Formats: sequence, structure tokens, C-alpha cells
Amino acid sequence: MKKTIVNLLSGFLGVGKTTVLRHLIAHKPAHERWAIIVNEFGEIGIDGAVLSDGEVPVAEIAGGCLCCVAGPQMTVTVATLLRRERPDRLIIEASGLAHAASVIDELRAKPLGDALEIGAVLTLVDPRQFVNPDYALQPLYRDQVAIADVLLATKLDLCDSATLGTFRDKAAALFPAKMLVAEVAQGAADPAWLSLMPAAKPRYRPALAKGTDGGWQSQGWTFPPERDFDGERLTRLFDDLPRLVPGLVRAKGVFRVLGSWVWLNWSEGQWGAAQVAWRRDSRFEVIAPGIDAAALESALNACLESV
Repeated sequence: MKKTIVNLLSGFLGVGKTTVLRHLIAHKPAHERWAIIVNEFGEIGIDGAVLSDGEVPVAEIAGGCLCCVAGPQMTVTVATLLRRERPDRLIIEASGLAHAASVIDELRAKPLGDALEIGAVLTLVDPRQFVNPDYALQPLYRDQVAIADVLLATKLDLCDSATLGTFRDKAAALFPAKMLVAEVAQGAADPAWLSLMPAAKPRYRPALAKGTDGGWQSQGWTFPPERDFDGERLTRLFDDLPRLVPGLVRAKGVFRVLGSWVWLNWSEGQWGAAQVAWRRDSRFEVIAPGIDAAALESALNACLESV
């Protein structure tokens, strides 16, 4: 049976999610059948009434962030919409306080995972907040940015050129890299962005980086999101990276470990770890003057939990 594609629309409070969603609905491809779920922080839903146009069915989950209602209420709401409307695409507009990673985990798990395919996650950001270090310190804000496949800057009319320039530089440097970073005026998001999906590729070469010694090579790997890594083996791998990769400049990765997602970063002879909201895949990138890709790939595969 064909699965319904589900897109999550995320972003902090007041960033313009409803405006973007209204534009997407107004420009919906004629051949696609959509359904919408709106989650609002207040007890009384407002966005559902604003969005309803009589053609696209809208359901509301009011009274808190989706992390509070993920489980029975969200499962019932999604299952009811799927059964009643049989949509090609389901769009969930999350509250500005929603923990998007928890929502993705719930949508991917049974029973919803049997009927849904996780599509592109769109996260809206105000560039003024994005470049503000105080926002970067907030775990919820970091998670909303981290989980995005598509990062959309809004409130452009309130930003000066310096702020937009800093936003572009910081967004381009994000890891994992976004599939698309775009700037949206008046909510004019392209419905085609909902269909952006990363191509499955176990090994890739992001780019060649120039160094003071003439040049550095960059190499990367991806693994399916359902594959788990062994935490102790990953620790030993990162300890052993300088031997495996002579002249190592930088290594970073996002790995699923026992159902949780961990970001590992090696730089200047030291490495650290932190939890992260990324859910698309496990991935690892390394930069060095020369890389024995086969040996490093073998070491990575050795860190995988047996299926």
C-alpha cells in the first residue's frame, strides 16, 4: 500500500508558520490530496479556522506542544485523518514550542510508521534570532534548526543586510548540511520544497578543501536512520582517528546510538559528544590531506550494532 508522505513544519513562536502554510495550501498541486494537522500552544485553536478553506481538511491538536501530546492523541488524530481522507500528503504545523525530534520519532514508529513516509522537514527561522548567540543556547531552538531538511528565513523586511549576510554564512556552515536554505517573503514557500528528499548514498565526497599544505580531502558516509551504532565502539573509533587518518584536520558525525541521536565532533586533537535532534540518517565526515576511505569505512561498519 502506498504510504502517505508527512511533512513537519517547524519553527519558533511568531516566525510565520501559518502564513507559509496558507501559501502552500493556496498553491497546492491540483493532483495531490492534502490533509493538515495544526498544533497550538493555547487551549483554543485559532490556526485551524484560519487555514480551513473547505478543500483541504484540517485537524487541530490544541493545548500544548506536540511533545506533550505525542502518543495517544496524535496517533488517533493522524490515524483518523488517514482513514477518512486518504491523503497523498499530510502536513503537520507544530507549535513554536514543539520538540520536533520527538514528533518524528512518533511518526516513524509503529503503528503510524506503517502508513507514513517521512518527507522533508521545513523549519522557519527569523534571521535576527538565528544569528543571536542567546537563541543558539536554547536546546529547543537548536533542535528545531538541527532537524530541518529545508531551512527557511522569514521576516526579511525586518533584517538589515549585515544580519542577512551573517545568517547566510552560518546556515551554509551547518552540519549536517541542509538540502536547501532559502529566504521567504510574505510566506511564499514553494510547494516543491515539500518533495525534496536526500538521495541514498552510503559514501560521498562533499568537496575538496584547500589547506596551507596545498589541499585537504573531504570524505563522508551515510547510514539508514534505523541502523544503530554501538556507543563504546564509536568512542574507541574517535580515540583512534589520528592513527586511522594521518594528518587529521576535522571529523564530525551524527549517529543513532540505542535509539538516541548523538553528535560527535573531533577538532584540534580532542573530541566531544552531545545529543542532537537530527533524524534523517547517521552520517560521518572527515577532512585530512589524504584518506584511506576503504579502511575508514571498514572501521565505521565495525561500529554498527548487528541487525
